[in-house]
Amino acid sequence: LAGGGHWRLMVGLPVVPAALLFAACALLPSSPSWLAARGRFEEARKVLRDLRGDEAEADRELDCIRHELGAGKAVSGFALLRAKPYFRRSVALGIGLQVMQQLTGINVVMYYAPKILEGAHFGTTAAAWATVLVGLVNAVVGIGAIYLVSRWGRRPLLVSSCIIMACALGCAAMIEGMHLHGPGATLSLVAALLVFVAGFGMGAGPLVWTLCSEIQPIAGRDFGVACSTLANWGMDWAVSNTFLTIVAALGAGWTFAGFSVMNIGFMLFTVLLVPETRDVPLEVIEQHLEAGLPLRRIGR
Repeated sequence: LAGGGHWRLMVGLPVVPAALLFAACALLPSSPSWLAARGRFEEARKVLRDLRGDEAEADRELDCIRHELGAGKAVSGFALLRAKPYFRRSVALGIGLQVMQQLTGINVVMYYAPKILEGAHFGTTAAAWATVLVGLVNAVVGIGAIYLVSRWGRRPLLVSSCIIMACALGCAAMIEGMHLHGPGATLSLVAALLVFVAGFGMGAGPLVWTLCSEIQPIAGRDFGVACSTLANWGMDWAVSNTFLTIVAALGAGWTFAGFSVMNIGFMLFTVLLVPETRDVPLEVIEQHLEAGLPLRRIGR
């Protein structure tokens, strides 16, 4: 499309997946916690029974939701942040997760892939097609992560994701830092970037958003998620607006090496602070958080 100057069609194409996503939202059930917070307990019970497949378990979970709503109904949002140290901890963890996600370098690759590849002596057309491949890999691996997360859990998948990204960017740093040329070097750089994107798509991409929602108490979930989302876009702005300046000052090799180190830091952050929340009801996570357990132990 770029070769023919069809920029209107290129800009308009994202309307298609956006429309599909909008239509698919009609199939999603409402959150049981959201329904219960508005006094719609029978609807919440029906959703829980559909999701759990066990009436007794659904009723127990609804009782937990009722209890947590009753305990936290006096304050919410910023007032809850000021009043409750445990909420400040969960908000800080959510912000930390989103900051670390952006420091992986994912949006640098997504935004500047054509420029990176052209700098590696890829032709303009080939760089454009390689960029399409980067986006495709991200989407396909993200779909696979939906199935893996229920089997492996959040922490193992997130740690594996960080290791893969660190190794891939380390390879890219060596290729760029050694100023290797030729088809082999170029294809190796493309392969490293694709492996990096695959690593992001299997863990750091989808799981950070999942965890940021799961770790927040019911009364402050909207506020906590809003804070972490603001942190995500703020760090995205900072990283994407400094990338080219850093490359000009240090070179692509050292820049990729820096992002590789950031991914190792993300792995350590996950090991030390991130809880395993697979199959743990949100109300149990909240109870553990309020009880003052270390963040990595508020799950199971």
